[in-house]
Amino acid sequence: MHARDKIRNIAIIAHVDHGKTTLVDKLLQQSGTFRENEAIQERAMDSNDLERERGITILAKNTAITYKDYFINIVDTPGHADFGGEVERIMKMVDGVLLVVDAFEGCMPQTKFVLRKALEQNLTPIVVLNKIDRPNARPAEVVDEVLDLFIELGANDDQLDFPVVYASALQGTSSLNPDEQGGDMQALYDTIVSHIPHPTEDPSQPLQFLVTLMDYNEYLGRIAIGRINRGVIRQGQPVAVMTREGATKQARIEKLFGFQGLKRIEIEQAGAGDIVALSGIKDINIGETIADPANPEALPVLKIDEPTLQMTFVVNNSPFAGKEGKWVTSRKLRERLFKELETDVSLRVDETDSPDAFVVSGRGELHLGILIENMRREGFELQVSKPEVIVKEIDGVKMEPIERLIIDVPEDSMGAVMESLGTRKAEMVNMTNTGTGTVRLEFLIPARGLIGYRTHFLTLTRGYGVMNHAFDSYGPYVGANVGGRHQGVLVSFETGVATTYGILSIEDRGILFLHPGTEVYEGMIVGEHTRDNDLVVNICKEKQLTNMRAASKDDTVKLKTPRVFSLEQALEYLNDDEYCEVTPKSIRLRKKILNKSEREKAEKTRKMAESSV
Repeated sequence: MHARDKIRNIAIIAHVDHGKTTLVDKLLQQSGTFRENEAIQERAMDSNDLERERGITILAKNTAITYKDYFINIVDTPGHADFGGEVERIMKMVDGVLLVVDAFEGCMPQTKFVLRKALEQNLTPIVVLNKIDRPNARPAEVVDEVLDLFIELGANDDQLDFPVVYASALQGTSSLNPDEQGGDMQALYDTIVSHIPHPTEDPSQPLQFLVTLMDYNEYLGRIAIGRINRGVIRQGQPVAVMTREGATKQARIEKLFGFQGLKRIEIEQAGAGDIVALSGIKDINIGETIADPANPEALPVLKIDEPTLQMTFVVNNSPFAGKEGKWVTSRKLRERLFKELETDVSLRVDETDSPDAFVVSGRGELHLGILIENMRREGFELQVSKPEVIVKEIDGVKMEPIERLIIDVPEDSMGAVMESLGTRKAEMVNMTNTGTGTVRLEFLIPARGLIGYRTHFLTLTRGYGVMNHAFDSYGPYVGANVGGRHQGVLVSFETGVATTYGILSIEDRGILFLHPGTEVYEGMIVGEHTRDNDLVVNICKEKQLTNMRAASKDDTVKLKTPRVFSLEQALEYLNDDEYCEVTPKSIRLRKKILNKSEREKAEKTRKMAESSV
């Protein structure tokens, strides 16, 4: 066991792309935790394939380093508000936080989101101004912004007296002076050791351990990770597990692990304040307490913010169902969704009247999009509906989620962006001229208004705009017709293969979504119409062959480049009467009702019902 006064438990929190994971890399490399000849990959903490591809942290992960005779546990948390469920749990494991802020960009919505969580837990903050070597860095102004943010979030006097470390994670340097950099991370190490309090829990008290993270190993089964709140834990020790429902069951700890660098090392025992992993408890879940069997006391259940967005996950019933995926039945879909609940506490899954459909609620489009992407990589075929915000009734008033949106746009695009957000019921709360040809605009906007907006925003700013948003609060419902798609779609008339001739005949009707040779089916969406109504087209039409030589036979046919959607873009694009069909190989958009005449009949019935109301 480590001496209590030599342990430091910290979380690193930041907005997406402010250099948090790179900073952890440098802290690991310079701590002497690794051998000199040991290969360390970049972004060592981003172990998940999707994290490495997208350059974002999705899952909270922990590591440990030794500095002098201090043992520092570091938890890397996601910077995106959609994964806030991860952030909220981590705050229970640590005594202090490193708030990493870009020395040029300053405070962003997610910075505010994660900092609020840390201050609520009364944690000790250290502010790290990263990317101090950027030519346009503005450290003095950003420190003032951070101080204003602390005051706005209700920080106490001790928290307002935060130390500031100026660092360049990329160069591996840090300093307490913004004008000159040291040669390594020593200034940051020393600040952590001197400012972050050591654990004060008592090892002589009966055991209490809150399960905060989960892992899985084929040989060991479920692995529970968390902080020992009091007492001592040993290999082979009998314990009581107190579930979230209040039940108590007996179990035994088979293996106990501590952390060193990126590795788990088997240990015999650990005491209060240590962050450890343990195995041997079969049905352990996040938020449960492992306690002394003779004197079991449960810790407070983790409070997680409610989901704000929901989608319907449906078994794939398109004409191409079962051709590309391994798992296609409702039983497998249900198993997979309920398995996800074990590790993702901010997700909700509700069964519906249909055995083939499940309502899945999450914190945002990215949160649900990552789940769908993981499922398709595992071999699942499914269909998902348009994302919808979760509307609540609070004190008899209809309320909906409101997002805080911060955008950086070129000055010449500002008018068009403000106009487009006005139609989506956005309210501007701040405007700042950065002095570099761009303007920073801050809005409060209904979450509905942001669905499908990113693509339109990039078009308006010719790709130069930067957009960030995070959940702010629930506000009064602002009425119907906020956001959504205004263009109709081109819908395939028959099942077959898209031909060059068929595409040529409809190119002037809109933007196509596929290449010649793509298999299509009746009711599949093949393009966007130039007008606001849907148009049924024959994209499989073939040129009639004759024995007459055509005068234009030598003309080269040049097709326009089709618009190919990523998964997130496809989800944003959907309308209420459409599904996104997701398989391991394809992402297709389709109408819920495939047959044209049945669609028209359903639309007629809907309009009659609306008029009678």
